[in-house]
Amino acid sequence: MQQIKTLKHIPARVLLLCAGLIIMAFGVAFSVKAGLGTSPISSVPYVTSVISGLSVGTTTIIMNCIFVLIQIAILRKNYQWFQLLQIPAAVLFGVMIDVGEWAIRGIPCSGYLAQWILCVIGILLIAFGVSVEVMAGLITTAGEGIVLAICQVLPVKFGNMKVAFDVTLVALSILIGLAALGRVEGVREGTVAAALCVGLAAKQFSKPVAWFERRYLL
Repeated sequence: MQQIKTLKHIPARVLLLCAGLIIMAFGVAFSVKAGLGTSPISSVPYVTSVISGLSVGTTTIIMNCIFVLIQIAILRKNYQWFQLLQIPAAVLFGVMIDVGEWAIRGIPCSGYLAQWILCVIGILLIAFGVSVEVMAGLITTAGEGIVLAICQVLPVKFGNMKVAFDVTLVALSILIGLAALGRVEGVREGTVAAALCVGLAAKQFSKPVAWFERRYLL
């Protein structure tokens, strides 16, 4: 599991973690608004939101809490208990998804081009938020945490496991949608774009973010 990088500048790192989560949450909100499919990690919360009538933020909180429980079940005595901070982080993330959806509700989205513009904004915000969250160096998100937990008990590289995990979530959301609604919800071309582009965009953002970390946090 991810270790805290340093005891220096902890208040600043907490603020950065919160900022990263908020930026990612607004990215999810833009993806939902675009209507071209959410990112893989948000696909299950989205379809369960449609089925249950709960907000996407609420179902995201529930899913992330389940991820924390799965991490504990996988790692048992090797679980690092400070990672329980993933739960308040998940609450902030989920609440801000709902805030983001409310804040951008008035943005017009008529036509396929407009949908793609909002989708791209969402992808870029998620990627930038990931970069900021990683720079904070405090805890992983619950989604990353479950992948790292699996990698601790199985001889699988993180990158390969992350891809398998994302594919599993998308497949699960498709199955849930077909079983409960008779149709696919939240998985479209935007989901593929997010799966392909978020990581690439995050790598580009990581360069200025790393400069900021060296300049102000190390």
